[in-house]
Amino acid sequence: MFDSLSDKLDKAFHVLKGHGQITEVNVAETLKEVRRALVDADVNFKIAKDFTNLVKEKALGQDVLKTLKPNQLMVKIVKDELTKLMGGDAEEVDLSGNPSVILMSGLQGSGKTTFSGKLANYLKSKKSKQPLLVACDVYRPAAIDQLHVVGDQIGVEVFSNKEEKNPVLIAEAAIAHAKQNGHNVVILDTAGRLAVDQVMMNEISDIYKAVKPQETLFVVDAMTGQDAVNTAKTFNDVLDFDGVILTKLDGDTRGGAAISIKSVVNKPIKFIGTGEKMDAIDVFYPSRMADRILGMGDVVSLVERAQEQYDEDEARKIQKKIAKDKFGFDDFLKQIQQVKKMGSMKDLMGMIPGAGKMMKNMDIDDDAFKHIEAMIHSMTPHERENPTSINASRKKRIGKGSGTSVQEVNQLLKQFTQMSKMMKMMQGGGGNKMMEMMKKMQ
Repeated sequence: MFDSLSDKLDKAFHVLKGHGQITEVNVAETLKEVRRALVDADVNFKIAKDFTNLVKEKALGQDVLKTLKPNQLMVKIVKDELTKLMGGDAEEVDLSGNPSVILMSGLQGSGKTTFSGKLANYLKSKKSKQPLLVACDVYRPAAIDQLHVVGDQIGVEVFSNKEEKNPVLIAEAAIAHAKQNGHNVVILDTAGRLAVDQVMMNEISDIYKAVKPQETLFVVDAMTGQDAVNTAKTFNDVLDFDGVILTKLDGDTRGGAAISIKSVVNKPIKFIGTGEKMDAIDVFYPSRMADRILGMGDVVSLVERAQEQYDEDEARKIQKKIAKDKFGFDDFLKQIQQVKKMGSMKDLMGMIPGAGKMMKNMDIDDDAFKHIEAMIHSMTPHERENPTSINASRKKRIGKGSGTSVQEVNQLLKQFTQMSKMMKMMQGGGGNKMMEMMKKMQ
């Protein structure tokens, strides 16, 4: 995410490295590179220029503390101003209605239908809501079918009526259905078109007037950059929506839309889509995004994702097994499944400070664990429970069954043994011994 922009900003800050103080000359040189990096990231030139002028004013007005170097101070100022540019504080959806009505808008192909499902799944799993998805696109039968597929995936009811061609009547009937059946959130998936046109705007305005939603959200593809910002402005001029949803942000190496959309439409980015799975949705935190853009990682989000997957009862069981030397490959497999639920490996690595930069040229496969899982699935229940029983002939059989080599099986067994020892040391408080063992593993 934003790899290209992060690299260019990093090079810009290097201009100040070795300088003992901030001067008008070295600040101007640094900010020239920062402005160029933002424009290359598809940020509007005026926004980039205003941004760097503001940073310059702040930088020249501050003395460099003894604890900070000039380039570190510049990074801090840029981080603070980037956070403000992207909205400052996180804003979630208004769920005050009974039911709360959320109107989804956007162009065709922006990922509106899929994101409606992601939002429903988020509200169901994280906010304990009972959402109802509503198919208001009366032009594309495939859109209705797609919403039903999405609803089945996440276990959320979908309200639709292929016979009715008036989306206002469908929306009103859906809200009545929600009140009668205990749904406290209604998400209206409306029709999109390939470009903004009067027919579409009139239709969504009619729905808005009829149902008076608590939230009107505009869904836009982050990868379209400045086009996304321009489309958002056109929509907002007519619809006056409450917030923006940026989809496909995981594939956006530039970041222009995320950085500049708030200053153009003066509406917050509320959520971002970070993958294809139904749980690939995050609340947009401007401060955390600024950290990631500047290569500082996002430890808070990483910890939050880990906590979501943390099972206290399962953790206690594993602790007991570790204490009794009974930790086996079935337990290891469960740990792998928990890590996979946290998101794509590339996204997770980007949240670790410095890791994104170290691994930028590495191809991080989302199926990074598939060979390990294949080897474990090729073991017998006895072998999984008793890893020490795996001898040469068993290794050969496991390798053959998993499509791997004996060397790979050996490597897995070695890593598993080292990890088991480390886990036991952590339980026993043997920090120094664990550090020595980690050095040997390097």
